[in-house]
Amino acid sequence: MHDVIIIGGGPSGSHTARRLAEKGWKILVLEKNTGVGRKTCCTGIISRECADTFEIDNRVILRELNSAVLFSPSGNAIHLHREEPQAVVLDRSAFDVLMAERAQLADAEYQFNSRVTDVTIAGEHASITGLKKGNNFQITSKAVVIASGFNPGLSERVGLGAPKDYAAGVQVEVEAPGLEETEAYFGATAPGFFGWLVPTSHGMARAGLLSRSEAGARLKQWLRRLAEQGKIMSADVKLNYGGIPLKLPPHTYGERLLAVGDAAGQVKPTTGGGIYYGLLGAEIAADVLHRALADNNLSAKRLSSYERAWRRKLGRELRTGYWARKLFERMSERQIDQVFKIIKSSGIDEALLKDKDITFDWHSRAIISLLKYQLITRTLKVFKLPFKSDDIDR
Repeated sequence: MHDVIIIGGGPSGSHTARRLAEKGWKILVLEKNTGVGRKTCCTGIISRECADTFEIDNRVILRELNSAVLFSPSGNAIHLHREEPQAVVLDRSAFDVLMAERAQLADAEYQFNSRVTDVTIAGEHASITGLKKGNNFQITSKAVVIASGFNPGLSERVGLGAPKDYAAGVQVEVEAPGLEETEAYFGATAPGFFGWLVPTSHGMARAGLLSRSEAGARLKQWLRRLAEQGKIMSADVKLNYGGIPLKLPPHTYGERLLAVGDAAGQVKPTTGGGIYYGLLGAEIAADVLHRALADNNLSAKRLSSYERAWRRKLGRELRTGYWARKLFERMSERQIDQVFKIIKSSGIDEALLKDKDITFDWHSRAIISLLKYQLITRTLKVFKLPFKSDDIDR
C-alpha cells in the first residue's frame, strides 16, 4: 500500500509528492494525461519571488518582465515599470516536467493515462478508483491529495464541495513580432475581467482572457481586432480552455484527504494566477501529512491543521482579492476610465511603484493603498471597506 496517492501531476501535485518522498514516504502520482506538461491555458507568469523561493531553473524561464501596459476601455494607457525584474514567463510544459523530475528523483512514482473517478474512505485506508487506457483500476493508500486542478465533480464526490465561484479562462499562442511588454486590456474585451497579451520568445506571445460566459467567442473577436491592428499576425489559432476557481470550496481537508492548488481554491481572485499560491499550499500540505503519517493519525480533525495553516498564509490575500474582484465586476466602463485618469493625473501609479512592499503576488496592499484615495472611492461609490484601511501587513 502507498502512503499517499496524489491525484494530478501539475506543479502543486508534484511539489507535494517531492516533499513527502524526500521524507521517506511511499508516494504515487496519478495523472490523467499521457505525461506532465499538458496544461495549455496558463499564462505561465510567476513572480521573481516565487522563482527564487522554489529555485525554478533558468532553463524553464522564457523571459523576465519588469514592465506592463494597462489599457482602459477608451484606450487610455498606464505604463508600469521598475528597473528590476518583477516576474518571469515560464515554458509551462518544461516547468511541469521539471517539477515532476524533482519528485521522481526523490523516488515518487508516476502513473500516467490514469483518470480518477472516485475516492472512498474505508476504515484504515483510502480507496481510489479510475480508468487506465479504458480499463478499471483500484488502488489503496493511507491518504490522498487532490491536486487535479479545477475539477468540481471530483471535489463534490470526495466530500470537499465545489468552489463557490469560478470563471472560464481561454488562451492561445500567437505570433506577435513587435511585442516587448505585457499588455492588459479592460472593458469590452473581457467584461468584469481583462484580456492579456504576454510576450514569450522568438516573436511569440500568449493571448487570453477570463470571462463568466462566451469566453471563446470573446477571445476570437478580440484576436481579430488585434490582427487588424497589426499586433498579432493571425487570429486563426486553436483555443485552449480552463476553469479558474475564484472562491474557496467549503473544505480543503477531510478524513485521510487534503486538496492543494486550484482544487483548494489557492488562486489569486484578481488575476486567476495560481502557481505560487498552489506551491505554498503544497509545502504546507506535505508538512502536515508528514507529521500525521508519522503519528499514524490521519483523521479529519488532525488534518484540519492544514486548512488553518494555509489560510493564515493566504487567507487575507484571497478575501481582499475576492472583494476587489466583485467590486471590479460591478464597475462600468465609464468608471474604469475615470479611475485610470485619476491614477495618472494624481501620480498614484508612481507612488505605488515606489512602494517596495507592493509586489506581484501580494495584492492586498495595493488594493488597500488605492482605496485610501478618496477620489477613487468616490468614483467607485465605495462607502465601507470590509477591512481596516490601515490593515496592510501581509
